[in-house]
Amino acid sequence: MSAPVWSVDPRTGKQREQVAVEATAEEVDRVVRAAHAARGSLADRTVRAALLRTAADLLDEARDQLVEAADAETALGPARLTGELARTTYQLRAFATIVDEGAFLDVRIDHADATQTPPWPDLRRYKLPLGVVAVYAASNFPLAFSVPGGDTASALAAGCPVVVKAHPDHPATSEVAASALRRAAERVGVPAEVIAVVHGFDAGIELVKHPLIAAAGFTGSVRGGRALHDAAASRPVPIPFHGELGSLNPVVVTEAAAAERGDQIGAGLAGSMTLGVGQFCTKPGFVLAPAGPAGDGLVKSLTEAVSNTDAGVLLDHRMRDNFVAGVKERAELADVEAPVTPGSGGEHTVSAGFLTVPARRLAEDGPHDVLLEECFGPVTVVARYENDEEISAVLGRLPGNLTATVQISAAEGEGTEGRAGALIAELTPLAGRVLVNGWPTGVAVAPAQHHGGPYPATTSTSTSVGGTAIERWLRPVAYQDTPAALLPPELRDENPLELPRRINGVREQRG
Repeated sequence: MSAPVWSVDPRTGKQREQVAVEATAEEVDRVVRAAHAARGSLADRTVRAALLRTAADLLDEARDQLVEAADAETALGPARLTGELARTTYQLRAFATIVDEGAFLDVRIDHADATQTPPWPDLRRYKLPLGVVAVYAASNFPLAFSVPGGDTASALAAGCPVVVKAHPDHPATSEVAASALRRAAERVGVPAEVIAVVHGFDAGIELVKHPLIAAAGFTGSVRGGRALHDAAASRPVPIPFHGELGSLNPVVVTEAAAAERGDQIGAGLAGSMTLGVGQFCTKPGFVLAPAGPAGDGLVKSLTEAVSNTDAGVLLDHRMRDNFVAGVKERAELADVEAPVTPGSGGEHTVSAGFLTVPARRLAEDGPHDVLLEECFGPVTVVARYENDEEISAVLGRLPGNLTATVQISAAEGEGTEGRAGALIAELTPLAGRVLVNGWPTGVAVAPAQHHGGPYPATTSTSTSVGGTAIERWLRPVAYQDTPAALLPPELRDENPLELPRRINGVREQRG
């Protein structure tokens, strides 16, 4: 008999309601096959764009129900969740615009040219959807990175049906969102089966192994993501696995910046590391700050700001227990101090804090290496460096990250010849997004955005935020010397779909 799926209140740890039952292997097979059978209904770009816009409209209409359910299951608060829903619906509409415009198909036509060496045949290339995509929902964003989130939006935009493995921390929210998406599909004449949701750990394993799943997107822990990544790679037919696993998001504060505006940097760091009770994937979890008076001022400001932060509720009690144990392990290391002690704030809450350590402790392998690992929750580590050599030694030991930040003074921003330029050069190989004088929490849904990074931040070079996220679910195909009548409409000379194209390497001028 299938196990029940309960909605749990993280503020009390008590069950709220039974939402569903965990999907069996047979049920996973059924929904994947139904999604695969319905994939042809997404072939028309006009229909896909309408689906995405209608989904956004129906999610907006369900705002009160979605926010209420999500707050009850995550304790993230109505204000945060209302903003997250706005981001989610914007994302859906933005992908509809991308689908309308059509540049994501990357149409390229090279006419036959006998003067080339060797001669060119007639070649015509564009991109096709991969097939059914498995999406593994995130815990910390019950809307924007879950059932109606960026993976789902970009996959549907590409023409791929989606089967979502719902996160156990917000099953009721997942069902409300899925209902809106499925109704949107039916409203535009698409089978509801192009969007499905399954629950349960075993269902998630069955999903990535299913022979009709063509790709997967994941946001979560290193341990869980790596297990799924390995399962995807070990299939008889391996599939792309786009996983976001974990990130330390290092920050380097130059001595000149600390001297110029240490108070401001300390307050900004406090706000960023405690935002959402420290549960953002882009939380700055490690900071290199100077030893000496300039760095002391930053630490003082950080101490004051973090001390005034209220205790908060994490997404579930397992995460709370892991946070408490993690900060305790770190705080007990030699030379580690806690100006504001992080840990348990009560039976159901945690208190924010931060740790300091001499940077030299992190320059070589040893027990302090745990300080270079992500600790999910409202804590950061401030490593105090004595010189530039210590900065470089520590940066050289960091894993891949989603973001890396440098805080510089006004004078240091004038050119690339000084230390600031060198730091940016050192940070760039470590992260997918490099910030100057900002904070990484907050990922704008913009065309130029890149939300990814070297492993273990992600398992691929792609982004999960921004317009180019659609590329994860497409594959290129080229037709050679194909009669015009047999070509897809996208590749015909007359351009009946009015797509942006490159002809013989030159962007085609339209209109």
